[in-house]
Amino acid sequence: MKKFLMAAAGGAVASVVATTQFVGPLLAQETSRAPSVYEQLDLFGDIFERIRAQYVEEVDDSDLIEAAINGMLTSLDPHSSYLPPDDAADMRVQTRGEFGGLGIEVTQEEGFVKVVSPIDGTPAEDAGIESGDFITHVDGESVLGLTLDQAVDMMRGPVGSEIVITVVREGEDEPFDVSIIRDTIKLTAVRTRTEGDTVVLRVTTFNEQTYPNMRDGLEEQIEALGGLENVNGVVLDLRNNPGGLLNQAIMVSDAFLEAGEIVSTRGRDPADGDRYNSETLVPGDLVEGKPIVVLINGGSASASEIVAGALQDHRRAIVVGTKSFGKGSVQTVMPLRGDGAMRLTTARYYTPSGRSIQALGVSPDIVVAQPRRDRNAEEEEEDTGLFSRSEADLRGSLDNDSLTEDEIKQIEADREKAEQAAALREEDYQLAYAIDILKGLSALGPKN
Repeated sequence: MKKFLMAAAGGAVASVVATTQFVGPLLAQETSRAPSVYEQLDLFGDIFERIRAQYVEEVDDSDLIEAAINGMLTSLDPHSSYLPPDDAADMRVQTRGEFGGLGIEVTQEEGFVKVVSPIDGTPAEDAGIESGDFITHVDGESVLGLTLDQAVDMMRGPVGSEIVITVVREGEDEPFDVSIIRDTIKLTAVRTRTEGDTVVLRVTTFNEQTYPNMRDGLEEQIEALGGLENVNGVVLDLRNNPGGLLNQAIMVSDAFLEAGEIVSTRGRDPADGDRYNSETLVPGDLVEGKPIVVLINGGSASASEIVAGALQDHRRAIVVGTKSFGKGSVQTVMPLRGDGAMRLTTARYYTPSGRSIQALGVSPDIVVAQPRRDRNAEEEEEDTGLFSRSEADLRGSLDNDSLTEDEIKQIEADREKAEQAAALREEDYQLAYAIDILKGLSALGPKN
């Protein structure tokens, strides 16, 4: 294994050296012949020994090898990396749904750490971190020039400890500091509730709990509404969902599809491609054809985009929100000796219509942006003194004698629902918009 790792790292180092050898004509002639793998190994070994012997400070051999391995992997794309034993153990824990940290999914862009999405109910979300934020400093120390893993290591720390991150946000004139208290992150993969006659499924991540949580929660909400006949539709909320396990994305998609392809993957070798079809894991459609609206935004990535793309291509759902993140690649985690692991990009995935989402994202059928709240604005809670009056408030006004008592109660109930919808629109405009779509579809009645 050491020979393999050293050979791979040697290839990365040699490529850099060869690039610099075009400075003079004599060196260019010398490098006109492509070096063999064994020559690259010799070159790596020579550089390794010289660092050990002549670097200004004593260095740890294992740290050098690990840095070479990680440098080789991170040079490929932002999602390939080496996971030392501790990081590999953390990743295995995260897929089960509980870990310590801030609660943000991050990537790297132009040397800075970029927030893919904050996770629901975590310190990062509570502190106001948003999808698309750039983290430039951690506790006053710049992250520019660091690898993503190094920057993430800076953000790790004991549960209960404080961290101050400096954020650059679109629309803000100056960077600003955000103080966050690290905590144990307990991921609730799916939260379910009803809004009127609509079932809302808030999927926050795709881990081992996702499909079972969604299925059980959906059944509970349908039962609470008195049966599927009383449900006007489902909102599948994938906003700020950074993705996760591929098999869970397939199962969630399969839950609402009767048949057809969900996603395909294609690697370097065409023979290694896979196609995943409906009814392989989940029989039938859990909501029997009821309308679905899928909510996405710029924090919806990877597995979230698989689900949104599949339901959109099959015309099973209306996708609402803003363009998704655009991570259309598949990473395979390969265990290595010594309890470490390698995360390697091995394929791209494609939606049922054959489109790749890589770097493009899923475009919603209806673009609806969430109004941005002013971070510095204070909530206006003072009574304005304004009030509204109607005919019924006038002294001596006539009663409405054309309605029965039950009809009046129904009108009052409908009015209360409308007021609740208005309140939801203030709280979450995109979700309210999705529910309005389902109300409109329900008002049209079933298709003939």
